[in-house]
Amino acid sequence: MSVAGFAADRAALGREIAALKERGLRVVLANGCFDLVHVGHVRYLAAARARGDLLVVAINSDESVRALKGAGRPLMPAAERAEILLALSCVERVVAFDESDLEATLRALRPDVHAKGTDYTVDTVPEAAVDRELGIEIAICGDPKEHSTTGVLERTRASGARPRA
Repeated sequence: MSVAGFAADRAALGREIAALKERGLRVVLANGCFDLVHVGHVRYLAAARARGDLLVVAINSDESVRALKGAGRPLMPAAERAEILLALSCVERVVAFDESDLEATLRALRPDVHAKGTDYTVDTVPEAAVDRELGIEIAICGDPKEHSTTGVLERTRASGARPRA
């Protein structure tokens, strides 16, 4: 994957983050599928970035998105999703993970903050035990969840609208 800022090597990104933290920078990690980036994602990521000096976005791998969302997903491969996310001024790095290894990603990267969207509370974050164990702050960020990729796709299908080329 040749997109600048898209880390193919989680361990190398972990070393980079450790060096940045040694310089006093606060690192935030946000995660999700980001299968179709919409305004809800942008608001979530901007709010997450405001919690620190560097935002790393962990995106679900293509296989992980398919397992979570169904055979027709992802809409775009991970490298393209990463490229779109990296075009946002609030995102500095992107790394892919499989749904089963987000905890391993947190352990490898050790961010200062783990940002989650408003569909979670601090008590319902699935990785909360690992976050606490590693001393990672949990931050609930973004607008109340009123946008979703699945919702956009359902409304598009229901209206008979076709995506623009």
